[in-house]
Amino acid sequence: MTTPKENQTGRTDRSTRRRAPSMSPERRREMIIQTAIPLIAEYGAAVTTAKIARAAGIGEGTIFRVFADKDELLQACVAEALSPEHAVRELDAIDVSQPLPDRLAEAAEALQAHLSRMGAIVGSLGHRGGKHPGTVRGAGRDESTTRIRAALAELLEPDRAALRRPPEQIAALFFGLLFTQPRTGDEPDLAPRELVEVFLHGALAAGALATGAE
Repeated sequence: MTTPKENQTGRTDRSTRRRAPSMSPERRREMIIQTAIPLIAEYGAAVTTAKIARAAGIGEGTIFRVFADKDELLQACVAEALSPEHAVRELDAIDVSQPLPDRLAEAAEALQAHLSRMGAIVGSLGHRGGKHPGTVRGAGRDESTTRIRAALAELLEPDRAALRRPPEQIAALFFGLLFTQPRTGDEPDLAPRELVEVFLHGALAAGALATGAE
């Protein structure tokens, strides 16, 4: 007696094999972009589509079924790096019942990761010139900043009465501090908690004002 997967000669009948469902073009495009981003961060525009295909476990020709050429793929990766979607989701997931410093520390951690990813892609492509760095300016970046500030403002809203300025303005200041955090020599960036403490309480150490007034 043969099994359902064998024919009369005992060989597996290929017609009875179940194939894994194929990816939609949209899902395949997303998978290729997510695979390409860390490679672009490492190699910049010099990364080859063959290298990306190997990392994705697909044939190189598959890339060109969803992208017209390598340039279109690079542009799509820059757009993904600049997209605020992931950062906004993380900000929206922060528990607003927490104390304000805790909320802002979580927000800082999420946004530092977003900015690091964005900088790695844009910086890697920017070192090689060309038109890719230009995509960081204009409507795409403005829209991204606007959405992130709005999500930050929602985190600040429960403390509106305690704020010196409206939540929207405080959100813009906080995002600006994250985005332009100055580098001094080889000193690392402030940790999220440290950055929040400086933002909320200023540069002076606790008790410094009282000591200076004596």
